[in-house]
Order: sequence, then C-alpha cells, then structure tokens
Amino acid sequence: KETVWNIGADNSLTGTQYFNAEDGLKPVKVFLYGKFNKSFTTKNVSDKSRLALIFPKTEKDTIEFRYAVSFVSEEQARRNYEHELNSSISYSSYANKAQQSWIDVMSQIQVEGGSDDQKRSFYTALYRSYERMVDISEDGQYYSGYDNQIHKDNRPFYVDDWTWDTYLALHPLRTILQPKWEEDMMQSYVRMYQQSGWVPTFPVIYGDHACMNGFHSSITFLDAYRKGLKNFDIQTAYEGMYKNATQATMLPWRNGPATPLDRFYHDSGYFPALHPNEKEPYAIVNGFEKRQAVAVTLGGSYDDWSVGQLAKDLGKYKDTALFAERSQTYRKLWDDKKQFFMPKDSNGNWINIDPAWDGGDGGRDYYDENNGWTYMWQVQHDVPGLVGLMGGKKGFENRLDQLFRAGLGREKKMFWVKFTDATGLVGQYSMGNEPSFHIPYLYNFTDAPWKTQKRIRLLLKTWFDDNIFGIPGDEDGGGMSAFVVFSMMGFYPLTPGNPVYTIGSPVFSKISIRLKNGKTFTVKADGCSETNKYVQSATINGKPLKTPWFTHKELENGGALELKMGSRPNMTLFTNN
Repeated sequence: KETVWNIGADNSLTGTQYFNAEDGLKPVKVFLYGKFNKSFTTKNVSDKSRLALIFPKTEKDTIEFRYAVSFVSEEQARRNYEHELNSSISYSSYANKAQQSWIDVMSQIQVEGGSDDQKRSFYTALYRSYERMVDISEDGQYYSGYDNQIHKDNRPFYVDDWTWDTYLALHPLRTILQPKWEEDMMQSYVRMYQQSGWVPTFPVIYGDHACMNGFHSSITFLDAYRKGLKNFDIQTAYEGMYKNATQATMLPWRNGPATPLDRFYHDSGYFPALHPNEKEPYAIVNGFEKRQAVAVTLGGSYDDWSVGQLAKDLGKYKDTALFAERSQTYRKLWDDKKQFFMPKDSNGNWINIDPAWDGGDGGRDYYDENNGWTYMWQVQHDVPGLVGLMGGKKGFENRLDQLFRAGLGREKKMFWVKFTDATGLVGQYSMGNEPSFHIPYLYNFTDAPWKTQKRIRLLLKTWFDDNIFGIPGDEDGGGMSAFVVFSMMGFYPLTPGNPVYTIGSPVFSKISIRLKNGKTFTVKADGCSETNKYVQSATINGKPLKTPWFTHKELENGGALELKMGSRPNMTLFTNN
C-alpha cells in the first residue's frame, strides 16, 4: 500500500499511510493533517514513503509543525487538528495543559515517609501504569479493526491491551483509580466481540493480535463486575466468555475456532504434550511457540473458573457446574512424586522431563517463557487446593522457600540464553516476568505470612530501586509497574476475580488514595522504615485483622488499614487464616 503526500498552499501537509497488520488481518489506513509555521519547498526522494522538505536557512527561526492523525478520514484528521492544535494555542499553554493532566492522575495517590529514592520509584511506576489502553475515538466515532468499519458510539473505544500481562495487576489497579475508564475499556472488549465474533486477548489497532496464551479477558470481566463496575454489557460479555471457553482454540499465538487439540482438552481435562523430539503432527501449532501444554492447562483452569464464577453471579447455574469442574483440570497435571506440574501425552502417560530446563526455547514445549518452578504456582483461583497438593501449609511453605533458594543447576549465562524472559532471578524465582507477581504473596496462605513481608521488601529493593538497573524485565504496557505500585502501597490483588486484597509490607508510613467516589482509602504503617518491614499488628477501620486480607468493599468505602511495623517478624500474626 503506497504512502501519499499532498502539499497545500497554506504550508499544510496531508498524507495517508498504512499501518501494517499481521497475517490474516487488514492494515489500518492512517490519515494526517498538519501545518508548518514556515514556507518550504519539496524534493523528490527515491523512497516514496518519505518526503523531503527544504526550509530557508535562518539561524533564529524555529520551525514548528503541528499535526493530527485520524483512523477515520482525512477530513477527520483536519478536524482533530482544529480541535486540539490550532494556531491560537501556544506551545507552552499546550504543554501546561498536558502537565496538569498528569498532575491530576499522579496526585491521586499521596505518600508520606519513605526515601526520595522510593518516591521516585513509586511515582515513575504509577506514571507507567497509564500507558495502556488507548482511546481512539474521534468525535463520537471510531475505526474498528475488528470488522474494518467506522462506528458511531458515544462511549470511548479503547485498544492496545495485552491481557496476559495486564490482567494480574494493571486492570485491578485501574478498577481502584479510574473505574469509569475501566468500564469503558470493558465495553470496548464487548464491542470487539460483537464485531469479530471472539473476545480478544491482545486487542490492538488492527484487531486481535494472536499472542501468548489464555483467555484472561474473562478474568478481567469478572474482576471488574465483582468490584462494582457495572456500566458495561455484562450479559454480552458473558456470552463472549462462554464462546471463547467452548469454541475457540487455546493454542498459543493462534486465533480462531477449536482444533483437535482443544477438543482433547475439553474431553480429557488437560492439553496434551509431545515427548522430546517427537514431531508435531498439527501444522496449526506455532513452530516457535509450540504447544506450551502445561501453561495452557493451568491458564485454562483459571479462565474457566472465571467463567463459572460469573455464571454463578448471573444465575446461570448449569454453566456454573460445568466450569467449576473444568476449573479443577490443573490437578490432572500435578505429579505428586516430582512435586511439579508435569506434561502428559495424549495417552495419559507422564512425559519424563527436567521441569527446570527441558522444553526448548523458554520451555515452550511445556511451559511458557519460564520453567516448571514458576508454573508450579499458577493456580491463583484455588490456592487452598494447591496447598493440599503440596501436603498442607508446611509443605507449601517449604516449597516456596525452595523456590527462592534453588540453584539454576548450570551457568547463569546458559540459563539466560534459553530462558531470556526469566530475569530478575532470586533462586529460581523470576521477578522479571508476569507469572511470578503473585508468588511472594502466597506465604499468606501459610503459618509464616511474615515471609511475604520479607520477600516483597527484598524484591522491591533489589529489582525496583532508583538506580541504573531500572526494572528487571519487560514493562509490558504497565503490567510490571502496577505490581510495583501495589506492592509499595502494601497490598496486592492476588486473585483477580476475587474482590479481596492481601497484605504485604508498605514502604511508606502513610498512603492516601483519593477514590473517584469522593472517599479516601488510607494505609498507615506506623514505624515503617527500611529496617522495620515486618507487620506487628493490623486493623481495618479500627477492628483487629486476624487474617492478611481485606475486601474491595472496605477499600471502596474509604477504609483505613493501620499497621504497626517492627524490625523483627511477628510469627503469630495472621497464622489462623
């Protein structure tokens, strides 16, 4: 598709260009309209996608170009320009307006105490948490890559979301800070389903980007609904969730209808894997991403749980029973002898691999970007069930300890060549990749919740400090930064879809979140310091907390979580949970 440029007599420039899409999806036509403050001439260049502009050489002149883009039409690009960038608005006033917009969102959370370094880490993480999604509505209309049509809609239409990365912490953070935006985003997902026939997983401008695995948008729908966000079409959302769960392929990096491998999953309760060096018989399986059979099974269990839970909330009890059963499929791959989730072949036989190393690049034959140590914990929807598989609280605690202490069994450089996404290592724990976010908080299911407090402070100090190392892995559109925001505030949504938070170790002595309903949720951590990282006692709204949990309703009502902090762990606190 050719790029077209047109020069106007008033120093204006219009153009059209195509934003390329992946195979099977249509490129998006992008329109531009802009104006220069100086006259210019043009020069032909061999590459027709580019245009050479020549301005008179004057040392003191500043060449300014104001432009707007549109996905709707050239005329709409001109209107966008006139609305936002006309010549009556000075650059400084426009910059001040943008700055005020950021002040408004950044000042929503006020912190006291802590060091300047910690505040810089916190507020830059909060800043990055506003990276996605992106509103592409233009004057009550938008172009959709989901049916390649222009639609009129009074509500914003959002794209650019990577749910494998963002369902864990970023969407839950937005339900607190910007619930109306989150509702509009959920309605955008509904629109995408109505236009394309599937609820997307990685919705981008040109359609659903086939990426990663799982239907975690189902978890995001449930989480929003259970936290009181009702201004989106939940019935149609559920329709799409159900269709994805029963008719779509679960294959990584693939979209479309179910395959024989998916039908095997529905019949047998796990995704079948191949033995090492066994040839893949299905051409539809991505040659690099492979089947990721264990990761797909575990992710599918959580997704199915979310469908069943929303079915229950909506009174669809037949569906509730179906998906409650499917939410337990993770058990099919638990190897009690090895104490790992392990792959099985289509005959139900264990595939004898080293879960810490085998599976090709990123372990993708069986896991995904991480090894079996990380995927041992991917049962957020049924942690008590996982505790039972590990022999109870003490066995679960010991296994967590082993995770943070286990060696790689080989040179670190060899490990990183194979597991390039498993960064920010502490033992076999990978701080730099999303599946690990909830793991340090799992000590709150044991008789040693103080270890959550210890681990979280260590991870924040080691991997998110204000220094040249930055952050330990891919930002992924605010996914990782949202983990930092929550953890530095001292609580975390361990199971999105379950409207409760679990307590960690705040780094500030006071955190105030100004909610959109006019109330303020406060976390006070008396005596908090780098040394005093252990919770000695806890209350919510003046009432003693016997467990390390509080509800979204208590947060939404403007509650106060008060913690007393000390330098040594209180080993009896929260132990009756």
